Amino acid sequence: MAARTASRPKPAANRRWPRRLTGWAIKAILGFVILSVLWVLILRFVPPPITLTMLGDVPTGHGVTKSWRPLSKIDPDMPRAVIAAEDSRFCAHNGFDYIAIANAARRNAEGGRIRGGSTISQQTAKNVFLWQGGGYFRKGLEAYFTVLIEAMWGKRRIMEVYLNVAETGIGTYGVEAGARRYFKHGADKLGAREAAQIAAVLPLPKKRAGIAPTGFTRRYARTIERRIAIVRREGLDSCLK
Repeated sequence: MAARTASRPKPAANRRWPRRLTGWAIKAILGFVILSVLWVLILRFVPPPITLTMLGDVPTGHGVTKSWRPLSKIDPDMPRAVIAAEDSRFCAHNGFDYIAIANAARRNAEGGRIRGGSTISQQTAKNVFLWQGGGYFRKGLEAYFTVLIEAMWGKRRIMEVYLNVAETGIGTYGVEAGARRYFKHGADKLGAREAAQIAAVLPLPKKRAGIAPTGFTRRYARTIERRIAIVRREGLDSCLK
């Protein structure tokens, strides 16, 4: 009977590759976590210098117009307007409005215009740290950064950053630049009507007019203006005081 040929053991180098890949993956994840936490911590005190959305406007020739304005120097009706328009439970949730998400999912299942359930916190995380567009990967990162800013910034800072980085017109970022573009004065002098008109622009800033709006934008601005009084009366902006 022929002797069995002993199987040759795999080279040690081949057995080490999976362990090396696992080690590199763990190091990459830890490095990302550490860097992202430091990034969020720095922006707790420093205005974001630029965002990916702003950089996307540079090749188009529109440039970037922005001017940082502390929340204390922004008319209170401006944050009330975005709370009324974008996130009525801003002061009550932990970054995610599960009621709004469920309602948006139900309406989307019924067909018609697609609606989102993103909070101001989620929009801030996306605007500051990520890029526009969808996809599960980007949404996962958005959720991660939302948790970080809720934990490390707090509501006042989130609102302050949101009002300074949100696109308010083509190549125009922040409510200060928006107020000067549309109304020729600073965000500290905004009234309820003007704040509502800026808030009405935010979902589609490249397509909606902030001054002399017409059609849907005009009706939406009037609705927001009425809701500002509700936000004020019911204290829905109490976390900003």
